[in-house]
Amino acid sequence: MSETRPARGILLAHGAMAAGIIDAVRNITGAGEDVLVPLSNKGLSPQSLAEEVRKLVGDEPTILFTDLQSGSCGFAARLLARDLPGLVVVSGVNLPVLLEFVTQRHLPLEQLVPRLLQKGRAAMGCAPETLEKNADRAVSGG
Repeated sequence: MSETRPARGILLAHGAMAAGIIDAVRNITGAGEDVLVPLSNKGLSPQSLAEEVRKLVGDEPTILFTDLQSGSCGFAARLLARDLPGLVVVSGVNLPVLLEFVTQRHLPLEQLVPRLLQKGRAAMGCAPETLEKNADRAVSGG
């Protein structure tokens, strides 16, 4: 049985979001700077963002987290996912997703990514619950 190298994470986001949320993750978990790296789109084109990510991606499995599926961050991430084997893009990042990543990054990507998606979806909620129960009707127009 071969050992899986822990995944590395890069958070590509608008403005100062990446640095702020990663600061929170590091404060909560004590994760080192090499585990999860912030990258802002500020002042960079999608092509420049892609170049910056390429510099950060090593030979270990890497998850490129983005704040949105679209826009400069999402566009750059999708371009890279086509070109870089071992790179997975997870969009719509939130704090619970990043905490799960840091604590479970030793898992193979095939196991880790579904956990991250499940954690992110489950992290959404509303109080009072009556509003959340009506959310499905509001979205579907029913």
